[in-house]
Amino acid sequence: MQIRLLPPQETGGTIHLPASKSLSNRALVISALSQKGQAFDHEASRLLQNISDCDDTRVMLTALRERPETVNVQAAGTAMRFLTAYLSTTAGSHVITGTERMRHRPIAPLVDALRRLGVKIDYIGNEGFPPLHIEGRNLRGGELDLPGNVSSQYISALLMIGPILENGLTLHLTGQVVSRPYIDMTLDVMQHFGAQAQWTDEHTIHVNGGGYELTHYYIENDWSASSYWYEIMALSDDPDACISLPGLFVKSIQGDNAVQQMFRPLGVETQFIQDANGLEGIVLRKAACQKKQLNLDFTNQPDLAQTLVVTCAMLDIPFHFTGLQSLKIKETDRLTALRTELGKLGYVLHEEQGSRLRWDGERTQAQPDAAIDTYEDHRMAMAFAPACLKLGAVKINDPQVVSKSYPSFWEDLKRLHFKIQGA
Repeated sequence: MQIRLLPPQETGGTIHLPASKSLSNRALVISALSQKGQAFDHEASRLLQNISDCDDTRVMLTALRERPETVNVQAAGTAMRFLTAYLSTTAGSHVITGTERMRHRPIAPLVDALRRLGVKIDYIGNEGFPPLHIEGRNLRGGELDLPGNVSSQYISALLMIGPILENGLTLHLTGQVVSRPYIDMTLDVMQHFGAQAQWTDEHTIHVNGGGYELTHYYIENDWSASSYWYEIMALSDDPDACISLPGLFVKSIQGDNAVQQMFRPLGVETQFIQDANGLEGIVLRKAACQKKQLNLDFTNQPDLAQTLVVTCAMLDIPFHFTGLQSLKIKETDRLTALRTELGKLGYVLHEEQGSRLRWDGERTQAQPDAAIDTYEDHRMAMAFAPACLKLGAVKINDPQVVSKSYPSFWEDLKRLHFKIQGA
């Protein structure tokens, strides 16, 4: 399937973002763990408000409610990592698998750590990659050393099972710790459910045993999803542009709320508001673009990288972005995908050391009538869609990939009067 997007004449309206899938998936696993070995039931579900309605969360809900012998997480990397740890503490034998791409996404650091805790896990196919066969059991816990530069989802997966281990869990993270805000998010949700879990020094996290307490939890809307509306505001030529995004909090525990600081020099102003019912939110407006070049470190916010890369290219702002090492093992190799797709549009990007992306303003002839490939990656589709504001139109292949995190994205664009042909 292919769609063609055309921009609106004016930019303005209210968009109700999806709930955070990062928070939803953490809250779901922790709620399930609080039920002491029982399947996730209606009572636990009722206590969670504003759960995400995306593919990644749906596969998580199905697995926790039904606990089938074979768990297929499809393309959900978060579910693969979190459920691998969860099933390791759940009595019974399970196979966990996913899409072809998922079977090429590494999971060895998490498997090795769980094996050191006493879990019996076997690779069914290629060593170091899903699918996995897991024999769940009661675990004593203890201490683990883990490289700090692995995916934060491995670390979060281990932390969340920590409270139900007999002796708790202590993680010693060696070297540079990447995506720390996602680790802090995990600890915050754990603490909300009664766990005693905290950093004891810059590289050590200790989790007491003792379990969780089932309780109410409200899930904030997704700051990562807001980035595409920041991009639209930055690329819009409408001086009176105004976009309202309810459900985002001033004191958010989502690391991607850094999007507001990242886009400020690109001409987007963020105003926090509160409606008559006390619901917080933000309003985006145009401001002066202050940058002729942008240098950013994405170590803590890797999911914002694609949005900023495309935005800067469309604004003709050279950039040097670092801290991108985790992009190589996401839904696709995002560094290669960005270089390839922007190359179609005539932008020559350079990748350095597998963790940096640079554009010096170098241009070449654009491919005529080019269409953007999405590589089964929701963020490729959403990051490139706003480019139509500068290009006049943009074609996107396989647009349905947005269902992974933001199923209503195309409908929301229509609400702001973008025209979508071919849908």
